Amino acid sequence: MAKIRLTKNELKKQKEALKRYTRYLPTLELKKTQLVAEIRQISRQIDEIRDNIGKFEKEIFQWVAVFGEDIDVGSLFSVEKVETTSGNIAGIDIEIFEDVIFKDEDYDLFETPLWVDRGIEACKEKIRLQLKIRTLERQMEVLREELRVTVQRINLFDKIKIPEAKENIRIIQIYLGDERTSEVVRGKISKAKIERKKEAVFL
Repeated sequence: MAKIRLTKNELKKQKEALKRYTRYLPTLELKKTQLVAEIRQISRQIDEIRDNIGKFEKEIFQWVAVFGEDIDVGSLFSVEKVETTSGNIAGIDIEIFEDVIFKDEDYDLFETPLWVDRGIEACKEKIRLQLKIRTLERQMEVLREELRVTVQRINLFDKIKIPEAKENIRIIQIYLGDERTSEVVRGKISKAKIERKKEAVFL
C-alpha cells in the first residue's frame, strides 16, 4: 500500500475515489453479465449451425451417392467476397456475417449431370454456414478477451481499490481525530497555565 498523507485534503481525495469506485463497480458487473450472456448465445448459435451442417452433409452425401459420378463440384465455383458489417455488443465493436459472394465457373450444361447444379448450391450453403461460424468464433474471441479484462477490473476495484480506500479513510480519520483531541488537550493545558499565572499575579 502506498504511503498516504494524513491531511483533510487527502481524506477528501480518498472519499471521492471510494465514491468513484463504488459507482463504477456495478457498471462493470452489468457489463460482465451482458458479456457472459452474449458469449453463451453465440456458443448456442455455433452449435446449432454445426448441427445443421452435419445433417446437411448427411443428406447430400446420401443423395450424391445415388448418382455415383466422380465430379469435383468445388472446382465449379469459388468464393469471391465475404460480406460483413460492424455491430456492437455491450459497447464492444464486433464483425457480423452478412453473406458470401461466389464466382461461378463456366461448365458444359449438356455434358454435366443434372444433379451438379444442386450439388453446387449445397456446397455453397455449406461454405456459407462455415464462414458464419468463423465470424461467430471471432466474435467469441473478442468478447472473451473483453470479459477477461472486465473481470480483472471488477477484482481490482472489489478486492483492492475499494478496501484500500476504506482503510485509508479509516486511518486518516483516526489520525485527524487524535489531532483534534490533542489540540483540545493542549488548549486546556494552555488555559490552565494562563489561569495559574493570573492567580500568581494576584497573590
